[in-house]
Amino acid sequence: MNISPPASFSTLTPDTVLDALDSIGLHGDGRLLALNSYENRVYQIGMEEGPPLVAKFYRPQRWSDAAILEEHGFVQELVEREIPVVAAWATQDGQTLHQFDGFRFAVFPRHGGRAPELEDDATLEWLGRFLGRIHAIGGLRKYAHRPTLDIVSFGEEPSAFLLANNFIPEDLLEAYRSTVTQALEGARRCFERAGSVGTLRLHGDCHGSNVLWTDAGPHFVDFDDSRMGPAVQDLWMLLSGERRDMVRQMGSLLAGYEDFCDFDTRELYLIEALRTLRLIHYAAWIARRWDDPAFAVAFPWFNTQRYWQDRVLELREQIALMDEPPLWQS
Repeated sequence: MNISPPASFSTLTPDTVLDALDSIGLHGDGRLLALNSYENRVYQIGMEEGPPLVAKFYRPQRWSDAAILEEHGFVQELVEREIPVVAAWATQDGQTLHQFDGFRFAVFPRHGGRAPELEDDATLEWLGRFLGRIHAIGGLRKYAHRPTLDIVSFGEEPSAFLLANNFIPEDLLEAYRSTVTQALEGARRCFERAGSVGTLRLHGDCHGSNVLWTDAGPHFVDFDDSRMGPAVQDLWMLLSGERRDMVRQMGSLLAGYEDFCDFDTRELYLIEALRTLRLIHYAAWIARRWDDPAFAVAFPWFNTQRYWQDRVLELREQIALMDEPPLWQS
């Protein structure tokens, strides 16, 4: 993954967005609302006929066409089994990925909803049931064109990028280098304790903002980060609070999850390791996009002295947490 060219989205004007939809036979009425997305550009678009649609314009150079189509295919498998996810709209000839003026894009039906009440045990059990169903399908085959969430891709490579590209202030460089080295060693110990756990096709970024709730229950959106990985990756981001709170929350999630899919409890050894890897990866994700003007506006605190001091402290806390017993031993 390379730093995106500064002008990646500079020519994506409202007229370009509407012309792109026109090119596949969808005619907007001129109403555009930019939705909260930094990796891609996502718009809600009012239509001349019918309800609004959502168009996602993919960041150049991130995913190959094959990788995007794999994600679309996985989500469509879930739709066919009546799992509440939002799949890409297809043309009459079955195409879900489109190109216009150098941009790749997909169109989705608009699905509203509110944030789920993640403190409620019944809500967590309901989410667990659907995650169990998603993983039961995700385990049927493997991705061929999408990566696996592992220590190399989410820890070693991102930290090496940060160290090699002068993002970290010189007076904090050795502190960050030594701390991230200890953090990766801790993550490796967690994976060693867990043993040979399986991987499957995941949502990949299953936090509360990617689950929308209605009176009919949850539906899952934005599979853009879908990849291979351990099942617990789609569970731990729904946990919050003190350790005793997370123990209860995980119990509620698994009570629903295991109605549809077996869960290897050894994966609970991985929760703090996966949290650590996400923290490392997230800092590098911002750094790799720093030439995109939208990132400087959205993350004004990034690359300040205080930012990197906080990252060092954060990783030191994680080093201690990774050596604590897993949740089921609480």
